[in-house]
Amino acid sequence: MRRAIELARSSILSGGGPFGAVVARDGVVVAEGQNRVTVWNDPTAHAEVVAIRAACKALGSFQLEDCTIYSSCEPCPMCLGALYWARPARLVFACTRVDAAQVGFDDELIYLELPLPVAQRRLPTTTLLREEGLAAFEDWTRASGRRDY
Repeated sequence: MRRAIELARSSILSGGGPFGAVVARDGVVVAEGQNRVTVWNDPTAHAEVVAIRAACKALGSFQLEDCTIYSSCEPCPMCLGALYWARPARLVFACTRVDAAQVGFDDELIYLELPLPVAQRRLPTTTLLREEGLAAFEDWTRASGRRDY
């Protein structure tokens, strides 16, 4: 956890946001990540996502079984979703989302939007070409070499 906090603090010095994350397995650091959103002009470059990508590459797997994620702050909804997809053994964080909101990183809007029906969310959303899109799912169900996840 101290390393994740150290990464968060050093991220600020290099132009990133105050967030850091570490992926460890059996007490050994597999990968690290710092918030790179403003550095890379990438809204998905949160510390946890950066760390997950690096860890998956290092381990040669799209899942982080038996790994622990240490994050300097409670993950936002995007990062939390990425963590669920990566399937680590556990998540440990230092600061809470309330702490983050107090310094201007307020994820509460997203948490409030998620349970709403799509038509009631702030982001205008439309379904288009669903029948054609379903063809990809049909292809997936027939694919012999697919890797389920």
